[in-house]
Amino acid sequence: MRAHFMLTIVSGGQTGVDRAALDAALASGLPYEGWCPKGGWAEDMPKPPGLLAHYPALRETPSANPEQRTDWNVRDSGGLVVLTDRDGIGCSKGSERAVAHAKSLGKPVIIIDIDDPASCPFTQHFLISLKAASICVAGPRESESPGLYTKAKAFLEAVVAECSSAY
Repeated sequence: MRAHFMLTIVSGGQTGVDRAALDAALASGLPYEGWCPKGGWAEDMPKPPGLLAHYPALRETPSANPEQRTDWNVRDSGGLVVLTDRDGIGCSKGSERAVAHAKSLGKPVIIIDIDDPASCPFTQHFLISLKAASICVAGPRESESPGLYTKAKAFLEAVVAECSSAY
């Protein structure tokens, strides 16, 4: 009998990759969780309840500073997947912070250029071999890399579908 691929997506819900991760989890039937800044703040939802109105499984950090959200989401996951495109990780201070924090905690980290055709199978292998119950998905905001949300959501849905069929 095949085991069922089950993974919890951890994300803070910021525009771009974070939001794509939440929406891909919902579309794929995967659970999601994560921390968001106090008041549910995101750059496109600055007023309370912000993200919490759309993603009730998120929890607020005590601070409105997005850095706390980043650190806590990395801390509370089994590893980190950072999705980028041609703009790379350098356009995103938050993504760089997430990578540095994950490495300081000894967590597995993978940085994926979703424009690379080999990135989907590589990400699938990483997730399946990780055997973690939860994975933090991060990357640039939509304002840092316009159009990344759409590409990241489609990419994550494809990765999850392939991982599920492998089990």
